[in-house]
Amino acid sequence: MDSLTIFIVASLLLAISPGPDNLFVLTQSALYGKKAGILITLGLCTGLAIHITMVALGVAVVFQATWALTALKVFGASYLTYLAYITLTDEPSTVKHSPPLTGSAYYKRGIIMCSTNPKVSLFFIAFLPQFIPTNTNSYISDVVILGSIFATIALLVFSGIAYAGGKLQKRLERSPRIQLSLNKIAAGVFFLLAINLLMS
Repeated sequence: MDSLTIFIVASLLLAISPGPDNLFVLTQSALYGKKAGILITLGLCTGLAIHITMVALGVAVVFQATWALTALKVFGASYLTYLAYITLTDEPSTVKHSPPLTGSAYYKRGIIMCSTNPKVSLFFIAFLPQFIPTNTNSYISDVVILGSIFATIALLVFSGIAYAGGKLQKRLERSPRIQLSLNKIAAGVFFLLAINLLMS
């Protein structure tokens, strides 16, 4: 129980601390509203489930040592660069002529954002085993349980961030100039995240 308590506290602190995922949720919910942020959060947690499964089955370790790692990083960085471009060229909601994105599109953004980042698997490989007894007979189930707890905490924290970003979006939508400035900031964040992914 002591180890589990420490794990929960550590997971909460990690989820709250500024990072690519919560910055992504914040910028997207500030641009497109609370619902978009929640759907992206669900997508991110789905991506976490993919990484947790890979770590539990040992696939992530093998994956890190192959050319597929580089391919995944390039794909993820390309997608972030694409998001930077469409965000930079996006019109303010007060003058927008194109239809809004569907809920599934935001959900897919979250999945792609998380699942194409190999640093998440590396994090779980380094983080989760510290809280698993060395004499355990159920390593896979232990990884899945701890990973699920981490994903649940991330879901709650990121949902709170999405709610805050949605509140901000309601204020920003009244000013096209501020929206354009936010678009530039968000595009810059995505571009920096792409560079960070490639350099990792």
